[in-house]
Amino acid sequence: MKTSSLKVIPLGGLGAIGKNMMVLEYEGALLIIDSGLMFPDDEMLGIDLVLPDFTYVVENRDRVLGVLLTHGHEDHVGALPYLLKQIDVPVYGTRLTLGLVNSKLGEHGLQGKASLNEISPAKELTLGPFRIEFLEVCHSIPDGVGLGIHTPVGTVIHTGDFKLDQTPIDCRITAMQRFAELGSQGVLLLLSDSTNADVLGFTAPESTVGDSFDSIFALARGRIIIASFASHIHRIQQVLDTAARHGRSVAVVGRSMVKNVNIASNLGYLSIPEGLIVRPKDIAALPDDRVVVLCTGSQGEPLSALARMASHDHALVEIVKGDTVVISARPVPGNETLVYRTIDRLFAAGARVIYETSARVHVSGHAAAEELKVMLNLVKPKFFMPIHGEHRHLYFHAELARATGMADENIFLLENGDILELQADRARVNGKVQAGMILVDGFAMGDLQNLVLRDRQHLASDGLAIVVVTLSAQDGKILADPEVVFRGFAHSGDMEKLAAGAAETVVEAMESARREQISDPSLLKTRVHDVVQKFLNKQAGRRPMVLPVLVEV
Repeated sequence: MKTSSLKVIPLGGLGAIGKNMMVLEYEGALLIIDSGLMFPDDEMLGIDLVLPDFTYVVENRDRVLGVLLTHGHEDHVGALPYLLKQIDVPVYGTRLTLGLVNSKLGEHGLQGKASLNEISPAKELTLGPFRIEFLEVCHSIPDGVGLGIHTPVGTVIHTGDFKLDQTPIDCRITAMQRFAELGSQGVLLLLSDSTNADVLGFTAPESTVGDSFDSIFALARGRIIIASFASHIHRIQQVLDTAARHGRSVAVVGRSMVKNVNIASNLGYLSIPEGLIVRPKDIAALPDDRVVVLCTGSQGEPLSALARMASHDHALVEIVKGDTVVISARPVPGNETLVYRTIDRLFAAGARVIYETSARVHVSGHAAAEELKVMLNLVKPKFFMPIHGEHRHLYFHAELARATGMADENIFLLENGDILELQADRARVNGKVQAGMILVDGFAMGDLQNLVLRDRQHLASDGLAIVVVTLSAQDGKILADPEVVFRGFAHSGDMEKLAAGAAETVVEAMESARREQISDPSLLKTRVHDVVQKFLNKQAGRRPMVLPVLVEV
């Protein structure tokens, strides 16, 4: 009797930090783990968000049992509203995760329309052939879970994002005992977070940041402004606790920070002493040595609260000499330029700026190399697949698995879209599904990469030439000299002379087309485009984007 295979299909999260999404498939039933986004890099001009390509899920929507969420970070839940606009499936997550998701769904007009189901480590969930238990994990946001997924083929463990902090702020440690119990019972496949696989040793506990805050608060004589991720509820709690100990009031500034503080407080994940929070507009009425401003902008986002303060563009808070600014986060890869530009502006405004390289005001929420080896040794999987990381992180995590004694043929370094097919005694990569990126530009979403981004990069490097030609609707004759307008185009010579020369080539091309009895507007536009681009390349050594406009009168 032939045994069905379990298919594990990563749609995102491999080869990049972000857009985490995984599919498990058994006998046609699909289970989705996470649906996250990624922020664009500098080359993605005008793109707001990057989503995993979930075409495979949409095409098989009738077979999807549900979406399991490991925690509430954007790189794990940010793509969910876009997915739920295309498929109607139940979503499962812990209380805080669903609270954050519900707010996000409201921004997309989906609040109340999606089936959100609360789960907890105390209760298992059965969906089709999958029996799922939820394993507490410590991370930089409360209520994170790993997954123990029991299938007819064997048990799959998905760690989610985790670290082995033994003194967490909420006293909720990673469930190492249960991971070990599952390991002793036999684990077919381990899918484990690789984000810090290239970091030696152990990740420092979150409480060390609170110690640093205490020292900073004790020495500061003026206002203290702290920028952090709005989702880092543990860090926010430490700011609140430290401010209370030092007799300072806290003003919360920034839309996402205000929203998340309200959600976490209402759900009981933040403990806020009575009277500690003040309105931002009341800051000016308080002595400087009695104020803490908690804000967004740790990644240097141009429109964030901290960036606007640094640029003297914030309505309520302006950085002045004597302020102490703490950036309690590490720059996300690709954001370094924005972060250090903001830091320089803060220094220029007279502030004392404290960030990771000058003091321990941030620690990671991800396990370092020794913790990853502990997880491997606890679980003792038959097969291993590193997830959640760039290629180097996946490579180093595979090396850690080899160091713990795993055979090379049992370790799988995959690409997004690869299908890992498993049975109880063997595993192999067998086939591939469509995977990649969906780009979001404002309200537009789709495969914009090849066309739109290429055009934007062309415009950014060479500029634009607009050619307006007025023609007779009766006989196609040119009724006026063509007008050539340049935007973002640089030329060392006489621009007017260059425009006049381009116009002459257009006249010649249009007359030639008329003699050849070419009247199709699309063919005429192509001819104008080609002659102008050729002329500008010859005269100026540049190839701007040429936009022909034909006006018939």
